[in-house]
Amino acid sequence: MNISRPLALIMVFCFLALPSAALSHCQIPCGIYDDNARVQAMMEDAKTVEKSVSLINELAAKSDAQSVNQKVRWVMNKETHAQNIIAAISDYFLTQRVKPSQEDYVERLKKHHAVILAAMKVKQNASQAPVDALKKAIEAIAPYYHGH
Repeated sequence: MNISRPLALIMVFCFLALPSAALSHCQIPCGIYDDNARVQAMMEDAKTVEKSVSLINELAAKSDAQSVNQKVRWVMNKETHAQNIIAAISDYFLTQRVKPSQEDYVERLKKHHAVILAAMKVKQNASQAPVDALKKAIEAIAPYYHGH
């Protein structure tokens, strides 16, 4: 198949412009899951949020254009990574891995919801305490997904 260069560039642009949710694992019963990898990705997102909060606070007293630019970029980064966590919980774990048939369903549901709430608090704040709560909430669900 021979694709023209402009068409190829348009196709690449369209792929890169897709929202991250479109790249999430599908909601069909394909059976291809790596739950532990998703938990580790959420922990990586939480560490990125932590670094973002640290740098936002470091730049808070500065008002030169470059510092303001960097602050905005770190805030956007914090928002994106917190939203990645919310999406992983809602679009993957709550739709596919937490099931009403599980004996501890209510406990699992509460713990997964706690992650979403903690990620929301991280988006609303620029201090370490919400980040610590987020990491703790993710750690609380991690034991459900070892060995998958």
